[in-house]
Amino acid sequence: MYTRISKSGGRSYLQLVEGHRDAEGKVRIKVVANLGRLDRLSSEKLDPLINGLNRAVGRLENTAHEISHEPARTYGTVFALHELWKDLGFDHALNRALRSGKRSIDVEALARAMVFNRLCDAKSKLGCLRWLETVAMPAMPETVTHQHLLRAMDALMDNAEGVEEALARQIRPLVDHELTMVFYDLTTVRIHGEARLEDDVRAFGMNKETGGIARQFVLGVVQTADGLPLMHTVHPGNVAETKTLQGMLQTVLQRFPIQRIILVADRGLLSLDNIHHLTDMADKGGRKLEFILAVPARRYSDLLETFRGFDFSEGDGLREASFEGHRLIVAHDAARAKEQGTTRRARIDELEAMGNAMVAKLDRQDEGKSAKGRRASDRGAYSRFVRAIADAELTRFIKADFTADRFSWEVDEDAIARAALFDGKLVLLTNVPEITPADAVARYKALADIERGFRVLKSDIEIAPVHHRLPDRIRAHALICFLALTLHRVMRMRLKAKGHHASPQLALEILSRIQKHTAYAGSRSFHGISKTTPEQLDLFDTLNLPKPA
Repeated sequence: MYTRISKSGGRSYLQLVEGHRDAEGKVRIKVVANLGRLDRLSSEKLDPLINGLNRAVGRLENTAHEISHEPARTYGTVFALHELWKDLGFDHALNRALRSGKRSIDVEALARAMVFNRLCDAKSKLGCLRWLETVAMPAMPETVTHQHLLRAMDALMDNAEGVEEALARQIRPLVDHELTMVFYDLTTVRIHGEARLEDDVRAFGMNKETGGIARQFVLGVVQTADGLPLMHTVHPGNVAETKTLQGMLQTVLQRFPIQRIILVADRGLLSLDNIHHLTDMADKGGRKLEFILAVPARRYSDLLETFRGFDFSEGDGLREASFEGHRLIVAHDAARAKEQGTTRRARIDELEAMGNAMVAKLDRQDEGKSAKGRRASDRGAYSRFVRAIADAELTRFIKADFTADRFSWEVDEDAIARAALFDGKLVLLTNVPEITPADAVARYKALADIERGFRVLKSDIEIAPVHHRLPDRIRAHALICFLALTLHRVMRMRLKAKGHHASPQLALEILSRIQKHTAYAGSRSFHGISKTTPEQLDLFDTLNLPKPA
């Protein structure tokens, strides 16, 4: 059965006809219904018939209205992150910590939006508003303004202790309570602004990223051996790293009911006072606190005799001794030692060549052989030479003789020999009784995973530079970035556990191709998402997350 337009008397008619074969096999056409003259038919007359047929086969109704579409919004990334956020219980944790009948904004939703923004398209708070217009964020307020985001940050800091305690409770089930290897390290975060405020965390210090002096704050991160971030700390930009260690450990012991902690930290965090504090904190509350700390060995002259007694010509390059009442583990890399020694000797030779050139010029002047340029003097030669030695950081090895009548110097070969004892050596201090030297070195080298986390913070999450002025806003920004890092690391752990090749960044890029669409036809609206690919569905399975419907 089908429609046909027939003509009669110069007019066109719409008919519903049916074709069939007669007994002789010839095709016969039977007019089932005359629907009227074509020039008098309108959509209003035909729509009821068409809609009835569509309903009969379960299709959408026909419409004469023009169909319009809203711009597609990214959905896959924010959906996956929202499901992960809920799976970790961060939504309930924040809502419990921020429960207040006086607050008119949804702080949990606004904080979640800022966290997801750092992972998907790291922007300023104003940039976050523009990003929200391009994504279909689940469970978001209809209206979000810049002031709403700032008020949400203020609310996080007004309840900072409760928020961090609530988040720690959600992370506890993922932590091994019997034995936990805890890694701790610090990085610097550049910050803008010249104003000085009370309780300011912005201070000038040596920036690890630029290698120069910058206004900054110091961010500490604690994570497990599996790479799960446990907590973060914020300190003024000029804080001494050694002063942050004890407070961090007290907080970890308070928030996580771990029976035994083995702390792994870098050489910048160690001092003899640290060792004594760590020892005093051990065994308190029935819990065990142990450590594997890198030793800045060149600072301790007491180690010279110990190193002289080591022979690394044979074996695995690992030796053990005692220092400050604890196990001292030394790992020797012969290739690295040779490289360091060669580099040092080359720099000394370069400075000696510079000094010899100065002596030659002074001798020529004494012989009455003038040269182009300014006239040299012994005092000027001393000044230039000493400055060059200081710039090369070789003052221990080259000594200018200021008491001599003429410009001269000497190379301290004994100092060079002493320095060579420390070349190519990683020195660890630990009070863990059962760990082997090889395992202690492997655990320390795993500390590099925190450095990778810092690179994620500074590249993908873009924690710096910070433009906030108020100290609590800076702390709130650090918390938001830390939560983003936590989601990033949990994604990485789940991907790695299933042997998936994708990184968290690649996974989010793949999921970002899932979009939400909205179309309008008259007063009706139609919503849907783009068709998911097998690769995208596999990612949801790997991440243990439900699929979008």
